[in-house]
Amino acid sequence: MSDRRRAIIAFLVLTFVWGTTWAAIRFGLDGIPPLSGVAIRFLIAGAALLAVALLRGVRLGATTRERRLWVANALATFVIPYGVIYWAEIVVPTGLASILFSTFPLWIVLLGRWVVPGDRVDRRRLLGVLAGFAGIAVIFSEDVAQLGGPGVRLRGAALLLAAVVSASGSLMVKRWGGGISPLSLAAVPMLLCGVVTGLLAAAVERDAVWGLAPAPVLATLYLALVGSALTFTLYFWLLARTTAVNVSMISYTAPVVAVLIGTLVLDEPFTLRLALGGALVLAGVAWALTARREASRPAG
Repeated sequence: MSDRRRAIIAFLVLTFVWGTTWAAIRFGLDGIPPLSGVAIRFLIAGAALLAVALLRGVRLGATTRERRLWVANALATFVIPYGVIYWAEIVVPTGLASILFSTFPLWIVLLGRWVVPGDRVDRRRLLGVLAGFAGIAVIFSEDVAQLGGPGVRLRGAALLLAAVVSASGSLMVKRWGGGISPLSLAAVPMLLCGVVTGLLAAAVERDAVWGLAPAPVLATLYLALVGSALTFTLYFWLLARTTAVNVSMISYTAPVVAVLIGTLVLDEPFTLRLALGGALVLAGVAWALTARREASRPAG
């Protein structure tokens, strides 16, 4: 199988799985406090990937660059974004959270000019990014009215910041992660995230009420093994083989999958607004992904 076909399959798997994780997070929050949920999710995911890496004989931490990237990736990709997402979803509607975090590709474009200057964004790809975001805004436009609700404004602003930080993490991996195994880039930062958020949870959630019903437990296991261990290994593998902007398009396609699942599985209404927004997203993503790729500067 060619690398191009593998990349397409990886993109589709990430789209489908991450299209389900927003709802899974909400199920998990029904019984597990947010920081504790993040800690459990990434400790399980990191331990699973570490076991795979050791079984496959992956050499971990061979260079100073790799070890520094562990710390940077732990903070920028996992600790800050997911701590904010879990905390924000207690109040912020899932649709609104999707809109705010879907600014991720826009930040990739803006910040990438300095972090990865070799990955140039031409006008066509930029228009695709903007069209995709417009489609997400159309799909979840009804949730925008709740931005001024009690507690939503602060958490919404934090979600925007989380998108900026997350974009920075992906760009750092793109710039300096060349030659490092995706298992290393995912496993150790996830474990570090689990330890950091676990310590924070012990300090601020000691009086929180837990409800360990089947739904939150199963949701957390799904988020750990499928929504994290599998997906982030694929994500870092894909990031090494195409531009950061192309990979960031998953932030647009995943919410479309979430809408389709809601329609097909949960009997949620499929409206003209959803159809128009979804069409705009798909057109923007197709426009961006088929744009001519500029020569990339090797990571190093």
